[in-house]
Amino acid sequence: MVAPTSTPSTAHHRLTPEQVAKYNREGYHIFDQPVFPQAKFDGLKSCFENILDNLQADVRPESMDVPHFQHPELFEWLFADEVLNLVEPIIGPDIALFSSHFICKPRGNGKRVPWHEDSHYWKTMITPMEVVTVWLAIDPSTKANGCMNVIPRTHNTGKQGFSDYDDLKPGEAVFPDEIKAAQRDNSRAVAIELQPNHCSLHDGRIIHGSEPNTSNIRRCGYTMRYMSSKVRENHEMAGTYHNIYLAR
Repeated sequence: MVAPTSTPSTAHHRLTPEQVAKYNREGYHIFDQPVFPQAKFDGLKSCFENILDNLQADVRPESMDVPHFQHPELFEWLFADEVLNLVEPIIGPDIALFSSHFICKPRGNGKRVPWHEDSHYWKTMITPMEVVTVWLAIDPSTKANGCMNVIPRTHNTGKQGFSDYDDLKPGEAVFPDEIKAAQRDNSRAVAIELQPNHCSLHDGRIIHGSEPNTSNIRRCGYTMRYMSSKVRENHEMAGTYHNIYLAR
């Protein structure tokens, strides 16, 4: 693990015990307040726009995974107290950064994200499966432009967070497979609509997905993924898809 340089706190947002209890019960929480001071958020958006402008032609903007590998300036926001203060009440004071991902759906042809559990893709990497994702809206995220949907309480069913999946047609969606229809109740899904600089938090085992963006408004979110430093990494995978950084 690599320790960050500490920065002074500029915000003191923390989840209340009641909010943490609801998160643990439902598997997600909507934080409908600004996460960063406006100037700091504007800096992140500017950083993202620069990365997007220089994206390789063969890379879809929905697939900007682990951008902090190539753009270490992103640690300014990944290690920010404004974010870590939201995460700490859920996973404790010893926080490790697991991953980050810009998921940008361009207007008109943004791909859908199939129903999945993040844990499905990480099951050979870490144990126990205790990861919280902060989904920060860079753009407005609405039903019209393909906001994230979650199915509450699907994170603690006792099945270790791994459902059965069907393969999808190549290029059909952001990910290559999807939870079998018989193992999810889409009618219970909750739409996570967010304004820019607002965020949601969700458990790595909750079932979630999103519709394609057929609107004329781009939809981008920055997923910042954290876990307790007590979580063990499979070192055979270290550095392949994820590096682990001590955030606090």
